[in-house]
Amino acid sequence: THSMDFDDTWHPATHPSGAVLPALLAASQMLPPNTKPNGLEFLLAFNVGLEVQGRLMHFSTEAHDIPKRFHPPSVVGTLGSAAAAAKLLSLSSAQCCHALGIAASLAGAPMANAATQAKPLHVGNATRLGLEAALLAARGMEANPLILDDIPGCSGFSAFYSVYHPKPLPAPGQHHEFLLEKQDIAFKRFPAHLGMHWVVDAALSVRNLFVNYAGSFSPSLIRTIVLKIPVSKYINRPFPSSEHQARHSFQFNACAALLDGEVGLGSFSESSIQRQELRELLDKVVVEHPEDNVANFDKMYGEVALLLHSGDVLTGKCDTFYGHWRKPLSKESLLKKFRSNASHVLPEEKIEAIITLVDNLENLSDSSQL
Repeated sequence: THSMDFDDTWHPATHPSGAVLPALLAASQMLPPNTKPNGLEFLLAFNVGLEVQGRLMHFSTEAHDIPKRFHPPSVVGTLGSAAAAAKLLSLSSAQCCHALGIAASLAGAPMANAATQAKPLHVGNATRLGLEAALLAARGMEANPLILDDIPGCSGFSAFYSVYHPKPLPAPGQHHEFLLEKQDIAFKRFPAHLGMHWVVDAALSVRNLFVNYAGSFSPSLIRTIVLKIPVSKYINRPFPSSEHQARHSFQFNACAALLDGEVGLGSFSESSIQRQELRELLDKVVVEHPEDNVANFDKMYGEVALLLHSGDVLTGKCDTFYGHWRKPLSKESLLKKFRSNASHVLPEEKIEAIITLVDNLENLSDSSQL
């Protein structure tokens, strides 16, 4: 789910679905025929998995910024997977508690592996190890029941996120508002790190200005390309040399958008990355970090300015890209993305059958059909 960096994102930053959905699919297949969860039970467990991830991240101010130490899905995703699986398997409250404690011992992967083939493994491990934690708890394994509390002098979940202040949830029977009711998920329009979507939209905006100005996109007229981006070392990559590095490069994505008028699956092929005209554009890039452009997916912006040899300056800026939780994709755009991706591996009739199944998930009698 994460190998192309094309999965959904959230704020505070994580990839919520990829860590939960495969665990629930596996658990649904694993259960005996007479105990298969229905679609509503599947949806509730999925929401629990997302809720746990979001709540844990909201308890830490550090988690609200672009990550520096741990890749979030490897931390909160593992606990979200455990919580979702525990719910689907109908574990007792004590077993659920132990499942989260076990999951905490299996969580965590460093950000140094971003932009490598190891990064998708973080999400794969999160979903696998979370399910494993729930299964171990179901079979009697115990862990620290206070693992999510803030206990001075004893590192629990706070080992992953500093400035950690957990808050109790409403007691059973009291009103509980799910985080998904208050904030949408972000769905990417192209397969790259979320931060790239700001600079691509800004680059496409200034490209339109340039075409209106010059009649066509002529790189020879450009003296300097100025990117105004937040400080985030692992996605500031001037000359990426691999597919995964290109997905994590402000510079590459801005220049690809300028050159091609779009960013898509083909943008990250080796032949596309190594193009001479793209390399020549990358040579013109200068990066600036304005103080008001903070490394936070809820507050950052992307700005691309073209300084022309004529002395003119053209500027494009993006505060909220199309697909952001403040500007979510339409159902039509979401289906277009799904059909495009699925067409590489499935025939059309199966793609449409999946869409119908998911659209009516709450009426499904056996969620293992997924």
